[in-house]
Amino acid sequence: MDPVIVVGAGPVGLSLALALAGHGVPSVLLDEGPGKDEPRPARSVVLHADTAAMAHRLGCATLRDEGAHFAAWRTMRRRQEIRRITFEERPAPLHLPQHALTRGLRDAASAHPLVQLVTDCRLDSLEQDDRGVTVHTRGSEATWWRGSHLVGCDGARSTVRKLLGIRFPGRTAVERHAVAALRAELPWPGEALLHRNPPSGPEEVTARPLPDGVWRLDWLLAARGELVTPDALVTLIRDTLAGWCGGTTPPYDLIDTGVHTLHHRLARRWRDGRAFLAGDAAHLLGALGTQGVEEGLRDAENLSWKLALAWHQGASEALLDSYEGERRTAVAARLRAADQAMPALRGGGGLRTLLPGSARSAEALLTDGHLGRGPLGAEPVYAPPMAVREVPTATEPGGPVANVPVTAPDGATVPLRDLLGRGRLLVLLVAPGTGVWDRRHWVGAGLMPRLAAAVSALPVRTELLVADTYPGAPAHTVLLVRPDGHLAATFAGVRPAELYEAADAVRAGAPDGDPEAAPSAATSAAPSTTPTAVID
Repeated sequence: MDPVIVVGAGPVGLSLALALAGHGVPSVLLDEGPGKDEPRPARSVVLHADTAAMAHRLGCATLRDEGAHFAAWRTMRRRQEIRRITFEERPAPLHLPQHALTRGLRDAASAHPLVQLVTDCRLDSLEQDDRGVTVHTRGSEATWWRGSHLVGCDGARSTVRKLLGIRFPGRTAVERHAVAALRAELPWPGEALLHRNPPSGPEEVTARPLPDGVWRLDWLLAARGELVTPDALVTLIRDTLAGWCGGTTPPYDLIDTGVHTLHHRLARRWRDGRAFLAGDAAHLLGALGTQGVEEGLRDAENLSWKLALAWHQGASEALLDSYEGERRTAVAARLRAADQAMPALRGGGGLRTLLPGSARSAEALLTDGHLGRGPLGAEPVYAPPMAVREVPTATEPGGPVANVPVTAPDGATVPLRDLLGRGRLLVLLVAPGTGVWDRRHWVGAGLMPRLAAAVSALPVRTELLVADTYPGAPAHTVLLVRPDGHLAATFAGVRPAELYEAADAVRAGAPDGDPEAAPSAATSAAPSTTPTAVID
């Protein structure tokens, strides 16, 4: 079968190509540029637990050396600290320059045999038929490409979106920030800061650490105010640092500056036949601490396993449609929360009562956006195709699973999220004690043989795992997890027929035009004492 064509080699396009490769799907990654990114420390991204784990899983080697985890998060109003958050109970956000993220992903893509990275080519035509997509590019030479599907990850001015005739409505200049990257010694090494109504300057400034004593500072500006001159920016820097350092501006080394204007837009459609949109081509957001790049990575994670299923086995139209249904709904909710909070957070009042959690302070709502919590920042929860929740756990159906240690029947024990992105469903049995027992004692004992037989009868590739514990789940709970780490169903013990039905619902049924036999085998599969980790 033809490879998937990915247009655009920014963080989202690179992540999608690598995610497809993890599922065993080849791709052609078309890059309009020369394949290099200008270092811009003032343009950075914040990754939370799910997206940081995804980037690590995809082989991005720059996370460790060029990213910094927040040691804590401080919130100040005027001259008073009103809150300090530490991260003992959950992973701290990871902050790194966007060019470092892109470079790490590009290096991984360049080394992967299933990713063909092509530079200096610009898309100028796109045609579809019932078997694939044909595109033409121009650049150093004109070329035709053929793919099974195509994904436009080509940014806010997406050529793919324009060729598909998809509208991109929304709001312009929702927020505007002056930004500086500088090296200095601040009073709270490694700790990020949100400062509202400081003694001088704009009404809001944030400081986020990077490695080697570098900080990114953001000042909120009037959405349509005057241009920020170099002299005005230097004044902002000096006044802000002096306010934080006892009235005297400390020595600093200015590395990079910029002015970022944030827009809110949402494409009307994210799918047109065999063509899809992802990242900035599908949505623009970023106000109130939300992260556009991070949402683009979530697009890639969601779409990759569905395209992989279509590529390897064939997938129903309903499954491919579910990419837009899930991701567009999640991003629209994020945009709606930001629009509803904006009047209250920016001094207008009035609409705060429309936002869940509106009794909280403006600072608390903003902190949610920056730290990946609440309506402005929490990881998305997708409506499951069927409501199976025999056993309540700390994870609601459709939500991201907890990153607990798990053990496969081959004896390897790893964090659960390390096993995502490999084109398989995961079935997890909560079995206290397996973490200390030798594998030979539990692999053929208790529920395992019957569960292994049920897993072997499922209609899609599945990996069987065990865990000592899972938050909120009693012993013998069985969890069905999607390839992107979202919980599909929970069961009290082994329920072969119900497990089959839930797995079939995850893939949205058999491929169109390819009816399957009734799943009666799932209820009568003979027990096996030699379960395998992967069932094809």
